[in-house]
Amino acid sequence: MKLSLKTTLACALAGAYTAPLHAASLAVEIEIPRIQVAEYHRPYVAVWLQSADRKTVRDIAVWYDYKMPQEEGKKWLKDLRQWWRMSGRSQDQLADGVTGATQAAGKHTIQVAATHPALADLPAGDYEVIVEASREKGGREVLRLPLAWPQAATVDAQGESELGRIQATVTP
Repeated sequence: MKLSLKTTLACALAGAYTAPLHAASLAVEIEIPRIQVAEYHRPYVAVWLQSADRKTVRDIAVWYDYKMPQEEGKKWLKDLRQWWRMSGRSQDQLADGVTGATQAAGKHTIQVAATHPALADLPAGDYEVIVEASREKGGREVLRLPLAWPQAATVDAQGESELGRIQATVTP
């Protein structure tokens, strides 16, 4: 059987577009409120993706004071208790590739491409985007945003103290 150039091209293109069935990107918008206290410190924040059975954990971002002398900022990461237990304490290279500086009060968006290691081979299923914040001389707060990967969705949650509005958007 001989195929025309048009048919061959159509088949090749169709195959190219169906290969990454679970390709989707994730955007997480995090609002850090300005808290009116005498001594304000920017919070440490961890963002990760966790499967419903807690077996799959992928770090999205870890914001901490990584420029402190002698890496002193690392010792306070234990205050992000849930992230530390699920992921942080078992890492050789702490949050390699997702570490960033603490952020000022305001809205911050983390864009995670489908090719990012946290999402590249992520199987379809039920997950939670978890955002945890802890602040020196302040409090600690954890918000969980459930989503079905890789279905298009926007979910949000409202924090009460250390976090403001959090929104996660999956775009297939």
